[in-house]
Amino acid sequence: MRRSTEPRRRWAAALGITALVVTGGGLLGGPAQAAATASVAVDFPTHCIPPPIAGIPPIDGTTTARITVDNATPQVGDTVAVTYTVVVPAASNPVDLALPADIMTPTGKVTLGGAQSGGVTVAGPKKNPPVPGKGAFPSFSMTGTFTVTAPGAITLSPGDYNIHTSYIMELDTPCTVTGPPAPVSETVVATGGGQANERTVQLSAASGAAGDEVTVTGTEFTPGAGITVAGRDGDAQTGDTATATADGSGAFTARLAVSDPATTGVVAYEGGAWDAAKGAGPLAYTVTGGGEIPDGSQQLTTTVRAGTLSMTQAGDSVQLSGVDFGRGGASTGALRTVTVEDFRGGPAGWSLTGKVTDFKGPGGARISADALDWTPSCATKPGSPSTCAAGSAGSVGSAGATLASTPDGAATGGEFAVDAGLSLDVPAFTGAGSYAGVLTLTLT
Repeated sequence: MRRSTEPRRRWAAALGITALVVTGGGLLGGPAQAAATASVAVDFPTHCIPPPIAGIPPIDGTTTARITVDNATPQVGDTVAVTYTVVVPAASNPVDLALPADIMTPTGKVTLGGAQSGGVTVAGPKKNPPVPGKGAFPSFSMTGTFTVTAPGAITLSPGDYNIHTSYIMELDTPCTVTGPPAPVSETVVATGGGQANERTVQLSAASGAAGDEVTVTGTEFTPGAGITVAGRDGDAQTGDTATATADGSGAFTARLAVSDPATTGVVAYEGGAWDAAKGAGPLAYTVTGGGEIPDGSQQLTTTVRAGTLSMTQAGDSVQLSGVDFGRGGASTGALRTVTVEDFRGGPAGWSLTGKVTDFKGPGGARISADALDWTPSCATKPGSPSTCAAGSAGSVGSAGATLASTPDGAATGGEFAVDAGLSLDVPAFTGAGSYAGVLTLTLT
């Protein structure tokens, strides 16, 4: 799997890219019995996708992992702490350049089965030893919690995980379980207890840079209740909070901006203060790529505001060349330059199209819209993320045609100058006089 060129490998290492070289084959661990209570390490096939900038194909390897809990015999209503340890990741460092310490932040999921279904979000600290050139990636652990809602045997299996690196660039290497679920690593046996708190909460992501928003959704809360969503640092609440109101079914959705680097989890609760009986969580969350301010330093922040997609024209009239009665032929000219500015900052491209009316002349005479041809051209301003493409030469007509466009992409935008040569095919014995048509341009 080391088909990349040496320069490409050096770039990959310099950008903090992880999970690139296969270390094993297929599924080795058999399914654990539901009655088992002792944690066991299991092997499972994993599909890892290196960051696109690495230029390296996806990796199919084997992950060895173990799930452990702090209480293997909980009661219904208890909160169980879960630790997901990746003992052997599915990849290793393929380059000669060593990766520094404390650049890797892992997140993942643990799959529940048996008496209780669902998943547990887990996250680990931004901590790792240096990784030598072409050395194995180290083991790492992630933690999270879940609330027991039903008695019986509950199985825990390792799920998908992601390695986020903060080294020159912020990059992700997601690794998914091939043919899920993975084998069972741990089983807890729950017994009946007090009234179960069935409130649940889910996060759209388990990590993000300082200031990023995470979507928090919850179910089984009291219909119409005011909900507080908050960051947690152990037993303490951090400064990250948001509010929502549960709908008629007890569900809610909130957007929480996580800016405090101390936030390690997210909870949702009813009332004025955290109450485990009227709340859900914490779900593990890790702040990456920000917040670490060395002594004697100052953190500077700014905001880049998204703009709009717009166009301007160098003029609104074009005088085509004249032709002689009885001879006809091409009446030519040039479209007034159209400047397109795409300052939206998103992934969408744009399309500039045009359509023309019939050319009306004296006494009701007409020249068909289909008689107008154009030859488009488009120039991209240097530094623009997108590159525009001119539309095809040919008839414009009343149905319209594409003048220029840019494709969708991971990063789009820029400034573009759009032009076109125009040619109206005038029949030989078209009545003498002035003819006018309207060319309408639409930017979407």
